[in-house]
Amino acid sequence: MEEKRYLKWYNKVGYGSGDIAGNVVYAFLTSFVMIYLTNTVGLNPGIVGTLIAVSKLFDGVTDVFFGTMIDKTQTRMGKARPWMLYGYIGCAVTLAGIFAIPAEMGEFAQYAWFFIAYTLLNAVFYTANNIAYSALTSLVTRNSKERVQMGSYRFIFAFSTSLLIQWVTLDLVDGLGGGAVGWRNVAIIYAVIGLIVNTISTLSVKELSAEERNDNEQGDATEKYGLIEAVKLLFSNKFYVMICLTYILQQIYSAMLGMGLYYMIYVLENQDLFKVFSWAINIPLIIALLITPALVSRWGGMYRLNLVGYAIGTVGRGLVVWAAYMGNVPLMLAFTAAAAFGMGPWQGDMNAVIAACSEYTYLTKNKRVDGTMYSCTSLGVKLGGGLGTAITGWLLEFSGFEETLAVQTDSCIQMLHIMYLWIPMAICLVITLIMSRMNVEKANAEIKAAR
Repeated sequence: MEEKRYLKWYNKVGYGSGDIAGNVVYAFLTSFVMIYLTNTVGLNPGIVGTLIAVSKLFDGVTDVFFGTMIDKTQTRMGKARPWMLYGYIGCAVTLAGIFAIPAEMGEFAQYAWFFIAYTLLNAVFYTANNIAYSALTSLVTRNSKERVQMGSYRFIFAFSTSLLIQWVTLDLVDGLGGGAVGWRNVAIIYAVIGLIVNTISTLSVKELSAEERNDNEQGDATEKYGLIEAVKLLFSNKFYVMICLTYILQQIYSAMLGMGLYYMIYVLENQDLFKVFSWAINIPLIIALLITPALVSRWGGMYRLNLVGYAIGTVGRGLVVWAAYMGNVPLMLAFTAAAAFGMGPWQGDMNAVIAACSEYTYLTKNKRVDGTMYSCTSLGVKLGGGLGTAITGWLLEFSGFEETLAVQTDSCIQMLHIMYLWIPMAICLVITLIMSRMNVEKANAEIKAAR
């Protein structure tokens, strides 16, 4: 029997546009915050990396906390939409703050300014917004195909925005005053765009009632749980742990690819190639996302598609390494595109996999934890993205990077090879191994069949 449909095409597109807002924060930070802090503000990359790592300590409990709060929220707007709407106001303010460090401040004050703004953005505002946004996949439809479609639309917008930001940001910075002034103006523009689009996305969908979601919220004591129990529920679900680890590794992977700007400047000696590689990454991802819903139907589910896709991605990144040492930039671009295409389906159906993961907890523990389950998205973005950026700072410092040098030392060049080539390939291999164990669809089917 065909599943009931809950959404029109414009609901899916409106929802997906919300990742424009998410990526004017995330893609901007991942690609440019380190080079802004080192080459414009003049801060030490190793100290910046340490501050980011310390900031993650404040993030430790906020993901599950906000997920739990979303599950307990009852308003006319629903559970998640209020958090998504109002959380982004703080995102916009703190994003602008990170890229507006006053030049007249002392060095200690500059580090403190960055640390406070970065921590507020990640630990509070982005957490509330991103978990709520991801949780809407479960809260606005019960249709598994619609969830895959929502994920595909979402990441089409995400990677399109990422491509655009990587393509235009450096030119915008120069055109809007250059230096610290240019970075501040660009950050303000991105923050305003994000605020507008996030509002539109929030209002484009409507959450289902408790009865439609089958949440048993009408007085069912089995649905009440606190923060500690929520943590236990999450980490007793092996698939949640797998998804968390995968998400963290993906964000570290993205942070390493963000080092492409350093790689193009100091290894390939052509800054404009950063834009070209951005196309090679994002266009194949977008194409893969467009066909992911059809592929999921054709392959009879998500597990095998994701596993094969990441295997292709691993081979592709391995060939990028080979082409780089051959000095063949066109081949590097071709294999970069092949790897990105292979990793595309997981991006498209990831939210649907998380929804299936939430269903697994319900089937095994009789608890609805949809909002809390989507804490893995914020946890992965913040912990993985923050750790990835911190690692890049530490490795740059360890290699002897000096922002005032037009030509870096041999040790720095070798480190850029490791960061941009070898670490991404290794991460792809580990994710492929995780994917081989992430068959939550089969686990759910077996539980239902046994009843």
